[in-house]
Amino acid sequence: MDILELLKGRRTYRRFEQKKISKEIREEILEAARIANCGANRQSLRYLVIEKPEVVHKICELVKWAAFLPTEQGTPKENEQPVMFIAVLQDTTVPGYSDTDAGLAIGNMTLAAWAKGVGSCIMGAIDRPKLLELFDTSEQFALHTMVAFGYPTHKSTIVPVQDGDKKYYLDENRDYCVPKLAKEDIVTYF
Repeated sequence: MDILELLKGRRTYRRFEQKKISKEIREEILEAARIANCGANRQSLRYLVIEKPEVVHKICELVKWAAFLPTEQGTPKENEQPVMFIAVLQDTTVPGYSDTDAGLAIGNMTLAAWAKGVGSCIMGAIDRPKLLELFDTSEQFALHTMVAFGYPTHKSTIVPVQDGDKKYYLDENRDYCVPKLAKEDIVTYF
């Protein structure tokens, strides 16, 4: 598949089949994170994989889904929840905390997942203290981001921005429409 087509399909997904992600795909997602570029080759990120349904369910209650939508539309129902979360942790004993490093690793993970048909949702609006308590991790780790994974049960499509409104919305089929500015609106050639 062409890389731009792959990137256009790798949108945020919030409703999932209750189908387990294979060990092979999970390990490929983690390998993609491991090999991501990072500043000064610090390699300060660590990953916690959560697949137990009862823990996934608890996490779903500690993260914010689809801020632009009413809760009943944007939050997955119990039979639509992801089947796996990966917590992205920063080892605070390694100098140089970097959102860029986390962004690169998360981008690699979500692209590797989508190449196998696994959708994702990157979540920063999360209850970090309660999640860290749930994970019972060492104090040396800061929780950067949670990433939900699963096989999507809906579509997510890029659409043009209309009248400056960039808020995503659901269409009549409950599929996500994600407005994006046109290239000529964001690029200046100098």
